[in-house]
Amino acid sequence: MSNQATRLDRAQELRERILVCAHQRVSEGGFANLTMQALAEDAGIATGSLYRHFSGKGELAAEVFSNACRIEVDALAAVLRGAGSPVERLAAGLDQFASRAWHSRRLAFALIAEPVDPEVDEQRLLYREAYAELFIDLLEEGVRSGVFRVSQVNLVAACLVGAIAEALVGPLSPPARAAREAGQPVVDLATVSQSLITFCLRAVGAPES
Repeated sequence: MSNQATRLDRAQELRERILVCAHQRVSEGGFANLTMQALAEDAGIATGSLYRHFSGKGELAAEVFSNACRIEVDALAAVLRGAGSPVERLAAGLDQFASRAWHSRRLAFALIAEPVDPEVDEQRLLYREAYAELFIDLLEEGVRSGVFRVSQVNLVAACLVGAIAEALVGPLSPPARAAREAGQPVVDLATVSQSLITFCLRAVGAPES
């Protein structure tokens, strides 16, 4: 392997290590916890070295956001495109999404609602569209098979994405987390998940079980 190829491999390895450390920081404390100085210390490099790979925090945060959301989109897609009726897959997808968010609450809140850099906001819009596309495919299948009663599929898909975000943002928020840690009564995962599933199934006209 040439010296140039070796340098490129090392640079890529360092970039990936930086992203792993950045993801860990966001998972632990949200995007507010992601500072270039602290990240450089985590990665064991000088702060200036970060700027050889990322123009600034905005670009770095956007890539962390994109990588994390891609995992969630793929996980949801696997369920929505998997086995079972459209009704079963919609319910299972909603339940899985809520469960994954619940078990990574700081990261989930950061992805859904934390105030962020403009570069991250752009990615947030793109991934909302990606989620909506998954629901569009499932809704169209459900309409064809007669189990969903939806006339404006694209609009309803966008509404489902919004409903998921709004249902989860409160229980995932810092005040809810603080109340939970203080032992105060708060809504649990099962309640949030079941309420979300019931609402969304009714919204798409699924038959009542």
